[in-house]
Amino acid sequence: MPTLFRFLVTLGILAGLAYGAMFALVTFVQPKRGEITIRIPADKINPKN
Repeated sequence: MPTLFRFLVTLGILAGLAYGAMFALVTFVQPKRGEITIRIPADKINPKN
C-alpha cells in the first residue's frame, strides 16, 4: 500500500499546484478590453479561379 499512498499524495499535490496556478491567474491577470478590427482582402473571401 505505500506505493498507492505515494501515488495519491503525488496526484493531490499536482492537483493543488494546478488549482493554485489557476487561482493566481484569475486573481492577478486582468484582460485588456478593446475593439479589434481586422481587414480581410476581397480575394480571400471570393477567390477567382
